[in-house]
Amino acid sequence: MFRSRSKDDKAQAKQAPVTMSKQPRDPQAPKGRPTPKRSEAQTQRRSVANTKMSPKEARARSRDERRTAMQRQREALANGDERYLPARDKGPVRRFARDFVDSRFAIAEYFLPMAVVILVLSMIRVGSLQNIALLLWLFVIVAIVVDSAVTGFRLRKILAEKFPNENRKGAVAYALMRTLQMKRLRLPKPQVKRGERP
Repeated sequence: MFRSRSKDDKAQAKQAPVTMSKQPRDPQAPKGRPTPKRSEAQTQRRSVANTKMSPKEARARSRDERRTAMQRQREALANGDERYLPARDKGPVRRFARDFVDSRFAIAEYFLPMAVVILVLSMIRVGSLQNIALLLWLFVIVAIVVDSAVTGFRLRKILAEKFPNENRKGAVAYALMRTLQMKRLRLPKPQVKRGERP
């Protein structure tokens, strides 16, 4: 039982044909060849890795792969394909947060246009217009803070009900950052219209 293998057994093992089949092997079927020593396996892996391509070809190939991945990511951001989205946008929780934000009106999405108008009013050298610009600025900031707080509270509650076993960390902050962008400029592109239930 614990004796060493005879020379005949070793010779038969060396002569056993090595099959390079692409089909998966049944885990309970015999392998048909001896397990190689670690040093032999490492040498074989190194030789396969080193003989495939030169460093210049390897760089060109990795550049092409990166370019392809970026192209897929851009297309996914445009059409909402979950498979190729960046990690921060993946998952059902993030998708629901996006749809929740895209389906409702948010004051924060008009922050930039309102800021430009207020800035222009404040640059005019008329005291009453500068006072109006200051009051408008305060009103916009308070309105955005209140709207964001209400949105965040409602979204956190709905996420807790809909996805009790999913990782919800950062989803509310992700949604609130999305409200700061105008709807047609958001990426991934909105998949729901205003008023639709996500």
